Amino acid sequence: MEVVHLIAFNIALLAALISPGPAMLMAIRTTLSAGRRAGIFFGMGLGAVAACWTGAALLGLNVIFQTFPVIYMALKLVGAAYLVWLAITTWRHAADPIQAAGDVGTRNAVLNGALVNLANPKSVLFASAVLLVIFPPDMGLSGKMIVVVNQFVVESLAYALFAFALSTRPARDGFLRLKPRLDRVTAAVLGALGLRLLLDRA
Repeated sequence: MEVVHLIAFNIALLAALISPGPAMLMAIRTTLSAGRRAGIFFGMGLGAVAACWTGAALLGLNVIFQTFPVIYMALKLVGAAYLVWLAITTWRHAADPIQAAGDVGTRNAVLNGALVNLANPKSVLFASAVLLVIFPPDMGLSGKMIVVVNQFVVESLAYALFAFALSTRPARDGFLRLKPRLDRVTAAVLGALGLRLLLDRA
């Protein structure tokens, strides 16, 4: 593995991070509703599980999924159920004040971030495709470890930067004004991903 491979991987990683998916929407919501510290820890939870999915892909978990599709199907069903439950809860409490909505506290931020990414086993298949394109097939164990650690660090730093940028008083005040709409958008995205996992036969 060369440095250029890692740079290409980080570019693809950052491009995926800034897309308006459920992880980013929940990270934004956590920061604006529970504060900068919670947003940083939530991002660390997201990054830790994303790095684990990449590590699993590097170790060939996608082959296990293809060989034993029942395992993949079980993970999909559990993940889809969690995302749908999260969507329903977010939608139901969209109009509630921050405290009444049960927003994320610092203590649970890492766990909640981890659960959002754990709920999408298709990340392994996506990671496998990206890794196959970017990295050489004969990459050793040390190189794979570097890729995994690199992903955790990059994702954690990226979400921390988002948390710092969004934790200002104007951003929080704007969120409070738009909270019902933003929460419903977040709920719709989470629900759509959950339903997609349920209905997708791939």
